[in-house]
Amino acid sequence: MDTLLDALQEGRLIELPDNDKQDSLQLLAHIIEAIPSVPNGTDVAGLVVKREENYNTALGKGFAVPHARASFDGDLYCAVGWSPSGINYGSPDGNPVHIVIMFLVPDNQRNYYLKEVSNIAKALNELHNEETVKTAEDLNTVRNYLLDLVSSAKTIVGPEARARMIQLEARESLPQLELKNIANLLIEPVMIVTSAGSKPITLGQNKELIDALDSIQNLSESLNNNGKFFDHSGWRILKRNSSIYQGGRVMHDCLAIRMV
Repeated sequence: MDTLLDALQEGRLIELPDNDKQDSLQLLAHIIEAIPSVPNGTDVAGLVVKREENYNTALGKGFAVPHARASFDGDLYCAVGWSPSGINYGSPDGNPVHIVIMFLVPDNQRNYYLKEVSNIAKALNELHNEETVKTAEDLNTVRNYLLDLVSSAKTIVGPEARARMIQLEARESLPQLELKNIANLLIEPVMIVTSAGSKPITLGQNKELIDALDSIQNLSESLNNNGKFFDHSGWRILKRNSSIYQGGRVMHDCLAIRMV
């Protein structure tokens, strides 16, 4: 479960903004796409969504492990999302999913990925307390629980001394992890109102983001012609849904993501 541990320590655990499966998968995919060592143009979102149409990746007990296989050699990466209310994922046990662990699997990492998921499944069967995740009230509680789960899993697959070492390293890294989250990952909600013949109106709390969006001369076209997302000034703008109002006005509900 080293890849999961890396994601927890490197700030790739987020609270999902809603309980919609499609939105959650796309958000986690875009976070993986933004990792600098992932080749440009890797469509993690498209690959994951297409696979989910044919194969449900819920493990039960509140966990799901979607993945995308990519045709290049590189490291195995994952991003983790926590849904406080739970996602209707079609789990085999009928329970909502609270933890989504998404993997990007390059060609050279397929065997390692299978081992990683096998260890996660074993940990869920032998060590997982589903009630802890169901009742968690904040992201730090979830992070601590997952760190404990990873370290406890080492007792199943490796020496006890190694488990204690992993646990100590993970715990000691938490203060630095909080700072790294703030420095490396920004997720900002933004609403954009467009109408024919008028300049779009952007509504949000991040001035730098609003200024960047206001500087786009063809913002309406970018929202309408680029599918679910587009990139600008280091931000990835993810369009979640759009609502049409009188007078040809359209309200776009978006999330802006930036890795720095």
